[in-house]
Amino acid sequence: MTAAVTVKDLVVTFGEDPAAFRAVDGISFVIPAGSTFGLVGESGCGKSTAMGAIAGRVGNWTGEITIDGKPVTGKRTLKQRAQVQMVFQDPYGSLHPRHTVERTLLEPLEIHGLGDRDRRVAEVLEQVGLPQRFRYRYPHQLSGGQRQRVAIARALILSPSLLLLDEPTSALDVSVQAEILNLLKTLQRENGLTYLLVSHDMAVIAHMCSDIAVMREGRFVEVTDRDRLIAGAVENDYTKLLRDGV
Repeated sequence: MTAAVTVKDLVVTFGEDPAAFRAVDGISFVIPAGSTFGLVGESGCGKSTAMGAIAGRVGNWTGEITIDGKPVTGKRTLKQRAQVQMVFQDPYGSLHPRHTVERTLLEPLEIHGLGDRDRRVAEVLEQVGLPQRFRYRYPHQLSGGQRQRVAIARALILSPSLLLLDEPTSALDVSVQAEILNLLKTLQRENGLTYLLVSHDMAVIAHMCSDIAVMREGRFVEVTDRDRLIAGAVENDYTKLLRDGV
């Protein structure tokens, strides 16, 4: 199977010697195209920092990152930035409060110089299950789940190959979380998307991911798959603690 993402010996360091802090300490993994890879661990373990390096939001990294067969550096082209899009944790904070849904969705099209904008907006709203009348609403007029659907639509409108999902349901009510996760699975199937999912929630990871890396203090302590995780056939004590919710 073709690799959508290859990460080799990724290190992210903050600060200068002798007080330098390695937030990510030499992790390596491969995400096959069309699959979902999960990074799980407690807050501060380095998982969101690793995702930020892949997204191009964190520049002070070393190692190798390859996306769709092409190496990337800290400086991305416009095409490379379109190729990788993020969905953030907080749908309340990730949308501009004074922009309508339509304005939010048009902005990336304008930045990337893409035409046929009315059609693109209409199609992406349909993809995420929002009526066309929502174009003219503001974030405060939407529920948390609807806001996250808009955030997903904003990520999809540039037709990326890779979505980076940073705790995409943790700020939502439990009743809405399953809807958003199932929407993401449907979008992945329909569009051939590859996902990197960061979460501290083992249930979310088990529902979404085929392969999982457990992080602690910037390093992988175990890499496993969904079947072994669900069966409890994990080896590391820390993985067992996370799985059992202790």
